[in-house]
Amino acid sequence: MTPVPPARPLLVVDDDRKLCGLIRDYLLPHGWQVDMRHNGPEGLEAVRGGKYEAVLLDVMMPGMDGFEVLRELRKSSTIPVLMLTAMGEEADRIVGLELGADDYLPKTFSSRELLARLRAVTRRSVVSEKGAAASTKDLVCGALIVNEESHVATLAGEALDLTALEFAILTSLLKAKGRVKTRESLLEEVSDRRFDVFDRSIDVHVSQLRRKLGDDAKQPRFIRTIRGVGYKLEDTTP
Repeated sequence: MTPVPPARPLLVVDDDRKLCGLIRDYLLPHGWQVDMRHNGPEGLEAVRGGKYEAVLLDVMMPGMDGFEVLRELRKSSTIPVLMLTAMGEEADRIVGLELGADDYLPKTFSSRELLARLRAVTRRSVVSEKGAAASTKDLVCGALIVNEESHVATLAGEALDLTALEFAILTSLLKAKGRVKTRESLLEEVSDRRFDVFDRSIDVHVSQLRRKLGDDAKQPRFIRTIRGVGYKLEDTTP
């Protein structure tokens, strides 16, 4: 008899109790154990005290909203965060992405889309708790070194604090070093969803990645924008 895998722990932070219940009921048979918190402070406390694979975080909550929760959370955690926006407004998406959200989902989402997005953001962040053995071949670009197995990125010997999606984008660009990656291919590769011409999520994540690399978009050391196409990681390896 094939053993049943343990349920995957998920935290939903939303003041809409009915929606939380619907999410829990849908995800339970798909292998998720859903905990719920209905305000920002309790959500933060739960994340810090638990071992969740991901957080589903509402933007609009009274008192401490989702953006404030995410801002505080990113000071100490890189746990995958999927933001819920009431109307799917682009402004909310961009703010959330700039604060370190991995993805966003409008509250008009379908159950299948929710499941697909959760699987995508958690798949990017899967790392062995015991730590993977060092790879025999790091991805290198000058002083920038990325090890996929240990999920560690360093610049001039200093560890970079990257979200799972930022790490995935950087890894993808490193593997294509010296070649252009279109926005479409980057988004499909790291997010497992189709590209929307109005979707600026990749641009926002690249902007955040540049900031952490200390890179200048006008005079890039690493990530160069290819206007109208996508991005290219400059090959600075001697």
